Amino acid sequence: MSAPHPRIPFNRSVTLGAELDYIREALDSGQISGDQTFSKKCQKLLEQTLQTPRALVTTSCTHALEIAALLLNIKPEDEVIVPSFTFVSTATAFALRGARIVFADIRPDTLNLDETRLTERISPRTRLIVPVHYAGVGCEMDSILAIADQHGVPVVEDNAHGLFGKYRGRWLGTMGALGTQSFHETKNITCGEGGALLLNDQALAERAEIIREKGTNRARFFRGQVDKYSWVDIGSSYVISDVLAAFLYGQLEKWPWIQKRRSELWGRYQSILQSWSRENLVHQPFVPEHCDQAWHMYYLLMPSLEIRQAFIQHLKQRGILAVFHYLPLHLSEYASRWRTTDSFDCPIAQNISDRIVRLPFFNSMSNDQQDEVLEAVMSFQCQPSETREPAN
Repeated sequence: MSAPHPRIPFNRSVTLGAELDYIREALDSGQISGDQTFSKKCQKLLEQTLQTPRALVTTSCTHALEIAALLLNIKPEDEVIVPSFTFVSTATAFALRGARIVFADIRPDTLNLDETRLTERISPRTRLIVPVHYAGVGCEMDSILAIADQHGVPVVEDNAHGLFGKYRGRWLGTMGALGTQSFHETKNITCGEGGALLLNDQALAERAEIIREKGTNRARFFRGQVDKYSWVDIGSSYVISDVLAAFLYGQLEKWPWIQKRRSELWGRYQSILQSWSRENLVHQPFVPEHCDQAWHMYYLLMPSLEIRQAFIQHLKQRGILAVFHYLPLHLSEYASRWRTTDSFDCPIAQNISDRIVRLPFFNSMSNDQQDEVLEAVMSFQCQPSETREPAN
């Protein structure tokens, strides 16, 4: 017997504007393959808003990362530094090219790659650094870029969480040589499955088009720059259907409203749970003053794994789905091929993985739904009142 659906899900995708009208328009055009009307509209909106030289919509953020690996000529035995606390795609895109993945620990405050421990992970074989803007809060990019520049290593920003967030006034995803975006159903802006590659180095744009089009110069052909197209490089099929791009464009048009609504929901969680969190030794998200976050998720750090699991069950019994997040990649079965006794020490990632829980948070969430989640959260006590530490 299957489990009943929660009354309040962790995430819910909904139409917010003209998504269905645009899908009909794409179908009526008779042209629904990639790089048609709505793919171009999405790309233009991203380029103009983010002020990046070139954006290419893709079938997923994973595929955008794979294009990055090909563009930067990652080869077997090259070392690629990624945070241990991230989704597997951050690593697999480069492992596919034979790279050795070097895992870095994260900061205990923002849960981003710890820039103070980055240098110790760099070796003569380091070819790339991939910071992840966790929860849409910017990594310390000034330090990361300075370290990368010192060692002559490019940076690719995995910005799956951070579209329309900023670090010191600069858009996330636009500071490294390349940035990748996700439009998976769990993201602020979605088409179910989709992504984008931000080409912040214009010199990479033409080859990126070729890789994305199965290794052909098809894009140049359609621009009339060549009279026929052929196989000219390595590549794969990374072009998104214009039907999905039509849905995506309907969402992208609404990005200011989406971000505003999510900021309201995030702010209510943060303010209303402040006293409860302090009394129960629960940590709320930390956002540095120089970061304009993307309002991607709202999480709590519980005192222990056991309390985290009890908390999730407490909410489940009330029809509310809350979930944990990443398992540390450095401890994964696949990563054992690279593991040595001294190079995979990521204690913060392990600690955070055991304690983190993400609360329901989606664009169409009503205040009444959020109030129900808040009431359920605050009815949970992490420890008996007589054993609690005094609040600061």
